[in-house]
Amino acid sequence: MSTEQNNPQKYYVPDQSIWPLVGSVALGLIAFGAAHYTIEFSRQEAGFGHWVLLAGLVVLLIMLVGWFGDQIRESRAGLYNAQLGRSYRQGMLWFIFSEVMFFMAFFGALFYARMIAVPWLGGASNNEMTNQILWPNFEAAWPLLSTPSGIETQAMGWFGLPLINTIILVISSVTLHFAHVGLEEGKRKKLINWLIATIVLGLIFLGLQMYEYVYAYRDLGLTLQSGIYGNTFFLLTGFHGLHVTLGAILLIVMLFRCWAGHFSKNDQFAFQASAWYWHFVDVVWICLFVFVYIL
Repeated sequence: MSTEQNNPQKYYVPDQSIWPLVGSVALGLIAFGAAHYTIEFSRQEAGFGHWVLLAGLVVLLIMLVGWFGDQIRESRAGLYNAQLGRSYRQGMLWFIFSEVMFFMAFFGALFYARMIAVPWLGGASNNEMTNQILWPNFEAAWPLLSTPSGIETQAMGWFGLPLINTIILVISSVTLHFAHVGLEEGKRKKLINWLIATIVLGLIFLGLQMYEYVYAYRDLGLTLQSGIYGNTFFLLTGFHGLHVTLGAILLIVMLFRCWAGHFSKNDQFAFQASAWYWHFVDVVWICLFVFVYIL
């Protein structure tokens, strides 16, 4: 994915590739398998959905390794030019923008639940009848620690693991910046050491988040069935954890490429793109920490 910019050609046309077809097959298998697995799981039936889903994920992994491998070889061969480099950067920025909109949808749902739905359910804005019909004796407060069916839970506080994870993720952005500075200065050892530190911090974050989930489920009774608070908590933190996992994988790939001698001051798009993504994940977590844990 790195881009050489010394090729004078005006537009790069790649060779024909089988990888888009392989990717389409993978996505089809994933969609089919996930749908059938969901149905089978809800009905407590044995089936083949999970095997189809697993096959789709394997094919997708093969496609990613093959396709990005071809791009790396093309870049290292000097086939790419400045125009293609700009296209890559624009594409990555649009991808991050789509991720911003993805998380905005979940933050929007949280805002609607807290600022509109819960007050209405509590009888605000002359909605006393709504309160009496839907949930008598309901008192508008956040977080909601009980459901109409009687499920009781506890809120996850911001102090402790959430605060530690926030500090870890912020520090990881700093270490990644130092790694980028090492790349700009041509100091390979500095680049690799700070990149390793960033990856380690990211993995620690994921480990602590898994422990937090165990604590929430076992000690707080917090699950996806715990009403709107449990839903928003697990969806926001869960999808963020998925993005951290993807970011860590990207950085690990960058580490292997750095060990292989790839990237320079003028040829570093893949590293830049991975760094942009990691910083984006960091900013999302700070917003999540404030709106989910503190407020």
